[in-house]
Amino acid sequence: MPAVGGIPAGGVPGREYPGKLTPFVTVTCIIAAMGGLIFGYDNGITGGVTTMDPFLKKFFPSVHGNKHENSSTNKYCRYNSEKLTMFTSSLYLAALLSSIVASTVTRKFGRKLSMLFGGVLFCAGAILNGFAQAVWMLIVGRMLLGFGIGFANQSVPLYLSEMAPYKFRGALNIGFQLSITVGILIAEVLNYFFAKIKGGLGWRLSLGGAMVPALIITVGSLVLPDTPNSMIERGKHDVAKKKLIRIRGVEDVEEEFSDLVAASETSKLVEHPWRNLLQRKYRPHLSMAILIPFFQQLTGINVIMFYAPVLFNTIGFGSDASLMSSVITGIVNVGATLVSIYGVDKWGRRFLFLEGGIQMLICQGVVTAAIAAKFGVDGNPGELPKWYAIVVVLFICIYVAGFAWSWGPLGWLVPSEIFPLEIRSAAQSVNVSVNMIFTFIIAQAYLEMLCHMKFGSFLFFAFFVLVMTIFVYFFLPETKNIPIEEMGRVWKTHWYWSRFVSNDEYPNVQMGMAAMEGLKNM
Repeated sequence: MPAVGGIPAGGVPGREYPGKLTPFVTVTCIIAAMGGLIFGYDNGITGGVTTMDPFLKKFFPSVHGNKHENSSTNKYCRYNSEKLTMFTSSLYLAALLSSIVASTVTRKFGRKLSMLFGGVLFCAGAILNGFAQAVWMLIVGRMLLGFGIGFANQSVPLYLSEMAPYKFRGALNIGFQLSITVGILIAEVLNYFFAKIKGGLGWRLSLGGAMVPALIITVGSLVLPDTPNSMIERGKHDVAKKKLIRIRGVEDVEEEFSDLVAASETSKLVEHPWRNLLQRKYRPHLSMAILIPFFQQLTGINVIMFYAPVLFNTIGFGSDASLMSSVITGIVNVGATLVSIYGVDKWGRRFLFLEGGIQMLICQGVVTAAIAAKFGVDGNPGELPKWYAIVVVLFICIYVAGFAWSWGPLGWLVPSEIFPLEIRSAAQSVNVSVNMIFTFIIAQAYLEMLCHMKFGSFLFFAFFVLVMTIFVYFFLPETKNIPIEEMGRVWKTHWYWSRFVSNDEYPNVQMGMAAMEGLKNM
């Protein structure tokens, strides 16, 4: 039997398409990856804005009162407000709805158009939020931002996986996560400086500043070429072949082109890709499309990212100190994502998943113990020593690093590279939808959880980190260095998933395994 969760040592022999990492592909993927900026900027900006006094005083006066006027309020509950959490989480509900529509747009009209819609909608939401005068304007603006994110998150990971040579697919796809982390960091730095502006203008600049990443992806989508996969899917074979030659930097693309055409012909036989996802042979793909984003959100990372200033403020840091602490975690986030870009195609997906999971689990245990020791259940710690603040920030940074080189980038990379073309758009929509459903639930529920579960809320997420690490060990196959149209072999050689796919569906696997047996017998 193969190694748990993997394929036999040395992999299963399969096609190795010629090609190299050309400057054209590198620049194209960098521009496309900028689509992650809008998601990252929003994640980073929201938590900081919700600690700014002028913003709270204008839109959420009860929270402002708890923060300043009622010193007896349990610190775990000082930001607990249904309206405040609806402001944060309404975006993810909108992203869920738009990702379903984006599936059809991405499949029928190409990845570029989905990116364009994402940029335009996000820009409209940023303008409305920047000029907001009432809570309803904030929430409508957030929903427009969410519609934009739904389109971008549907199309960008697919675009990157289809453009990249398979040997560099991991590193180039993680460019999307890198731009998310850069967006978060930029937002946190801006929050720190905008919070110092007198007269209540700071929060408007923070929210309205989302126009900048929106314009980057909007303009970028206009100049990017479409992927050969998408061109073939829409019947443009001659143009697609010329584009594939330019992308790969070699003339000999016949084998890869033939496989892309064959995959496209197979996909055209599928009239109802959503219904097809329920077929037995797609059970492994559907399971990953649901479980990977589910687990990614239950690492607890979004609690850190969009509530970091609130969280640090809650555990006794001043407003300036809490914003600076979130900037520090943002820098760690970017640095660790660079580690993932370097290592994902060298060390493999499984290694990063497992190492990151163990690292996060240990850090969550330490942070839980630190908060429990000082805050107990009444949430009134008294004076907090400097060493305590340093320990909490240090272990949160180590936790963020563990996420940023594992579940952060790989949660987008692995689903985008495992789906066959006939279900790719629909399955990616499931992936984005599940991601947004659980981001919405956590954003809506976390402040309530913190108020009632206290430090136990960190144990809640630690439990899921343990479960997901076990899941990866037993059920996630290694996808490193496997061409995207050859991905079927990882399921056929897996100890568990092989029972759901037949030999007829992946004939190359049988040829490869026969070749291995022949080598063993020589």
